[in-house]
Amino acid sequence: MDLTGYVDALRQELALAAEAVGPDARTLADRLTAPLESAIRLTLLDALSAAANEITRDLAPGSVDLRLRGREPSFVVTAPPAEPTFDEPQHPTPQPVARIPTDGDEATMTRINLRLGQDLKDRIEEAARDAGLSVNAWLVRSATTALNADTGAAQRSQRVARGVERYSGWVR
Repeated sequence: MDLTGYVDALRQELALAAEAVGPDARTLADRLTAPLESAIRLTLLDALSAAANEITRDLAPGSVDLRLRGREPSFVVTAPPAEPTFDEPQHPTPQPVARIPTDGDEATMTRINLRLGQDLKDRIEEAARDAGLSVNAWLVRSATTALNADTGAAQRSQRVARGVERYSGWVR
């Protein structure tokens, strides 16, 4: 995303407003816009980052990350895991779907402090980088997967306890 057009538009608006006051104001506006360019870019980046965070909150366990390459921001969208379609074979026990709060107090995002050893932190950052995710998005996805795996294990143990086993597929 090229921010230059937005910065130039703001510069033109400031020059137009200064012309209404007089030539001295126009000269002052021209001298002020060059040093303000970096502040304008930072403000735009803050707005884009806030928008990406809001979208991520609504998209969880997917995510939207704002990345900066040089002076230009770009968005990286990681979609949530796809749900099975009707064309895929049905399993006797459905896999649990991640519970995502959608309303009430549970829908608000919360912040936690997590203490990790440096080695574990480095490994998490490397895994997130390899997956093309932010560390936060990777941790959310990992926690969701772990919780769903625990639910699946509980369902399997209940099924075995009742003595009911079903198998489907081809045998050679």
